[in-house]
Amino acid sequence: MAITLKTIQRGEPGVPGGGEKKWYASANATGEVDLDQLSELIEMISTVSNIDIYGVLKGLIKVVPRELAAGNIVRLGDLGYLRVSVSSEGHDSEEEVNASSVTDTRIIFTPGKALDGMLNNLEFVIVNGQP
Repeated sequence: MAITLKTIQRGEPGVPGGGEKKWYASANATGEVDLDQLSELIEMISTVSNIDIYGVLKGLIKVVPRELAAGNIVRLGDLGYLRVSVSSEGHDSEEEVNASSVTDTRIIFTPGKALDGMLNNLEFVIVNGQP
């Protein structure tokens, strides 16, 4: 299997009028897999029933946000790990920094060995005929 690519033309970021436009490859999703389908796919390669797998995945969805909100890193084995990251305003002294200094929060996913290995072996195909 291969990742399909489409070509898109983009201008230069921050340049009025877009500046010089160039062509870039962009990943083109060909579908999606939902929780039901994931549990069915996992069932095919295990001895656990689809219903049990679905229940575990739903449990994961409940537990992961709670653990992240408690300040924990959530490690998912070779899949990778999740952690909370914050952005904040800068202050002149350490004493001025407080919780209201936080301006943005996000969840960072860092891929593990299983996903890194997959990324190193991808094949690509252009789907719109652009060179």
